[in-house]
Amino acid sequence: MNPSILREILKVTDRPGVLSLAGGLPSPHTFPVEAMREATAKVLADAPREALQYAASEGFGPLRDWVAAHLRGMGLKVEAHQVLITTGSQQGLDLVGKVLVDSGAPVAVETPTYLGALQAFSPFEPLFTSVASDLDGPLPDAIRALPHDAPGTRFLYVLPNFQNPTGRLMPEARRQAVIAAAQAARVPLVEDNPYGDLWFDAPPPPPLAARWPEGVVYMGSFSKVLAPGLRLGYVVAPPELFPKLLQAKQAADLHTPGFNQRVVYEVIKDGFLDRHVPTIRALYKTQRDAMVQALAQHMPAGTEWRVPQGGMFFWLRLPEGCPALALLPQAVAAGVAYVPGEPFYAHAPDSRTVRLSFVTLTPAQIDEAVALLGHVLRRHLNEDLQAPTP
Repeated sequence: MNPSILREILKVTDRPGVLSLAGGLPSPHTFPVEAMREATAKVLADAPREALQYAASEGFGPLRDWVAAHLRGMGLKVEAHQVLITTGSQQGLDLVGKVLVDSGAPVAVETPTYLGALQAFSPFEPLFTSVASDLDGPLPDAIRALPHDAPGTRFLYVLPNFQNPTGRLMPEARRQAVIAAAQAARVPLVEDNPYGDLWFDAPPPPPLAARWPEGVVYMGSFSKVLAPGLRLGYVVAPPELFPKLLQAKQAADLHTPGFNQRVVYEVIKDGFLDRHVPTIRALYKTQRDAMVQALAQHMPAGTEWRVPQGGMFFWLRLPEGCPALALLPQAVAAGVAYVPGEPFYAHAPDSRTVRLSFVTLTPAQIDEAVALLGHVLRRHLNEDLQAPTP
């Protein structure tokens, strides 16, 4: 086990006066404080002792029912007995690694992939395989080439919707091809979907788990649509796998806090998310558009990016000769922070990649932050420039 490189970077960037494009944090302006306050009071009034007592390891029954019904609306064939409530979706990654990964077993990931997944799986000593990927996600031919003879690739970890870090969305045709390739290679999938509700213009295609329910472990989270401090996520597993994940959960923490589960259920049970999530989308789309304009105005020639259709992140490739990690101290000194892309690669990192989050700053702050970053890059490239104006 090693320290999270991202967490160590964030310690450096979290300084007063620094405009941070680094953290993958949802906007605190989206937190439904009043709804949480009312739900907390109701839970403590209606079932205080039950809410404060030990609870079932599987999770609060009504919340599991809600998750199953919500996912059926997305096309999944799932029943409540397949839903395991976890302490954040990060715990789901840990449980999957604990149950499915042996030392030396191959585990496949996208290129690049979510750093937290690499961190969760690494203690179980897998042999990571980086699956070649393009702007639409992992390449089907690379999936077909994964080893399936003993010990066999345990699973391919994928984020089809507005991936962290790249923000890419896997289109319908690629989803069909990925499922076909995984079935041909006999490689199960672990599908992580924390950002799927944060689309801007059109919802994503149906999940991979809706197409191959017996071959996909599906994970979701309440962190991005309610509040990350609650630490509530869930795993949906095929019936044969669920008991082992439950045993791993029991050994880890007995159960996810029952009080939190009851409060969240009280908030969402009557359709609150249908009214609340569109307000998050509208806010984030405004911030996304501000970053599009700022990047076009302030980035030096040779910088590459793709406009995300949802989620929280832009993925940049800096011009030749701009190593992102080495330039970070200069950026922080200038008053702006970002996350270098190198930690998101299991192998052969691209030193010129950068992840920028756009959801915690105002449009004016985004413009200022990107202007500062552009100034640092052009100064490094020895371009003729003037100091950016706030």
